[in-house]
Amino acid sequence: MPPLRQDTGAVTRFLLVAGIVLVAINLRPAITGVGPVVASIRAATGLPNVALGLLTTLPLVAFGVVSVLTPLVTRRLGIEWSVALALGLIFVGTLARAAPPLALLYLGTGVFGVGVALGNVLLPGMIKRDFPERAGAMTSLYSSVMGVGATLGAGLGAPMALRFGWRASLAVWALPVLLALVIWAPQLRSPTRIPLQRRYRDLFNSLGRSMLAWQVALFMGFQSLTFYVVIAWLPDLLQARGMTATGAGGMLALSQVTGVLGTAMVPIWAGRRSSQVLVVWGLGAIEGLALAGLLMPGLVFVGVSVAVLGFVLGGTFGLALLLLVLRAGSAERVGELSGMAQSVGYLLAAAGPAAFGALHDVTGGWRIPLASLGLVLVAKVWSGTRAGSAGHV
Repeated sequence: MPPLRQDTGAVTRFLLVAGIVLVAINLRPAITGVGPVVASIRAATGLPNVALGLLTTLPLVAFGVVSVLTPLVTRRLGIEWSVALALGLIFVGTLARAAPPLALLYLGTGVFGVGVALGNVLLPGMIKRDFPERAGAMTSLYSSVMGVGATLGAGLGAPMALRFGWRASLAVWALPVLLALVIWAPQLRSPTRIPLQRRYRDLFNSLGRSMLAWQVALFMGFQSLTFYVVIAWLPDLLQARGMTATGAGGMLALSQVTGVLGTAMVPIWAGRRSSQVLVVWGLGAIEGLALAGLLMPGLVFVGVSVAVLGFVLGGTFGLALLLLVLRAGSAERVGELSGMAQSVGYLLAAAGPAAFGALHDVTGGWRIPLASLGLVLVAKVWSGTRAGSAGHV
């Protein structure tokens, strides 16, 4: 199926790419910017850790629930207006959660989570529609930009909270969203609406019967689970071994920086191949070595292990996004597969940090929880082997 919208000139193409980049960079800072200011929120509000944990869990649940419904939105509004809606929800939710009363902290978190969920699903479909011959390069571009956004949120949250307060630290991420809305506005002049070719129930019954679709979804889920476990628990794990809080935070930032390199490089490599199975196995082997390094006692191998693990997690994320494009035969099908895969993936990921923490509480240490990530790795390579094989859903 050819792209639904044809190239109308270099300026139009530039604005489209710039718009995609700015949408992508706004899909993570509002999430990763919460962790560094949790202590400030707790000190100012007296909220318990369980309630504060919801600030990370709510967006993931929203991703899981809303992702599968995104095709309904695009069929009514078209892709361009759906992207604008996603940005609008992120903007409103980001501002709302920084305003009193405290109920808005959670309501706003839910609202921007819905917006991010829409954006997560929409971008792969746009790549399939507008850049079918450059899927690897464009997936590399926008997924690495998402990593940059995540790094900015994690790195700037605490300093801004110390200088301006935690509410301002959360609210500031509405500014780049506003810029993205301005740059995206030209796309709204010529929206494309995907025609309804079959009933919604029939659509997902069809995907549900596809083993390939389930393997893509599970690969997305297992890579997301490991990523969010690392985000949630790596600093605590390192502090338990004697590293300072500042040093542990620096290690988490290092994993995000090397993750950007992974998301930039792996999709280009994988996109040039008809099958991505070799890529899956290569990344799996490297991740196994990184986990083994973290299992070693002390802090000798921590820096290298964290850097390598960050690179692999960024690479598997970029690969998962690329598989959504490569395993679907049309822009419409990309949106449908993306909705299913991200719904399954983020619901699975939402359970990961809690299960990992519970395993630590039961065993009294970090070795068995870390070893459990080896089991997740085996499942990820198993699902990725089928998902990486040439073919279409």
